[in-house]
Amino acid sequence: MKITKISKTGSKYKLTLDSGEVIDTYDDVILNNNLLYSKRIDKKLLEKIHNDTNYYRTYNKILNLISTRLRSEYEVKEYLNKSDINDNDKQKIIENLKQIGLINDKAFAKAYTNDKINLSLDGPEKIAKNLKKQKIADEHIKEALNNIDEEIIKNHIDKIIEKKVKINQKDTITFLKQKILNYLITQGYQREMVIQRLENYPFIKKDLTEEMEKIYQKQLKKKDKNFKSKLKAKLYNKGFSIEEINNFIESKNI
Repeated sequence: MKITKISKTGSKYKLTLDSGEVIDTYDDVILNNNLLYSKRIDKKLLEKIHNDTNYYRTYNKILNLISTRLRSEYEVKEYLNKSDINDNDKQKIIENLKQIGLINDKAFAKAYTNDKINLSLDGPEKIAKNLKKQKIADEHIKEALNNIDEEIIKNHIDKIIEKKVKINQKDTITFLKQKILNYLITQGYQREMVIQRLENYPFIKKDLTEEMEKIYQKQLKKKDKNFKSKLKAKLYNKGFSIEEINNFIESKNI
């Protein structure tokens, strides 16, 4: 079997064989297999050309993937597992990318953390959880989180508190604080810091008599012998204080 023509098309090369077969391949495949000087190939070499081409095709896809943003070793392995190259070639790609610094979980942890801190309102614990999903080593996660400016975290918490206050005008302060606390914890913020920021936030006490009246009217439709105790429980669960509840019930002569 003989190569009748080698032509360059963009960043690739096109091999034309006398059998009519055309192979789109890469310069590394041409050089590694000495195809510029040796035009005759046997079945064994042809198979190697196909395997090498597949390897460099996958390798270049990984490079394109990494060019959009840094990738963890786990992400690259997951991508490679979907390819049809053998395990030895998969490991070879991983080791090569590590050697040239394109796979570096320590750098990935730092970059990921910086992005989340600057471009989202995710808390440190949520960031750590997501890094663990990427199989990042604990020491890299710890180092990345330790570099976060605490003032930025406090500012994030304050922004979320302010937003929640604006969209929850009908809640009592007690109920709203608990709601915000629960939400911020799910977003990865430490309970102690959230409580501290909530205590420092200038909540404005609102007249929620109208809201109590709505609850009262709703419960009134289901009035029974336990009406008073059920009303108290409902108001208490909504965050009203015992004093507020007793004053309201007294005003209704219940």
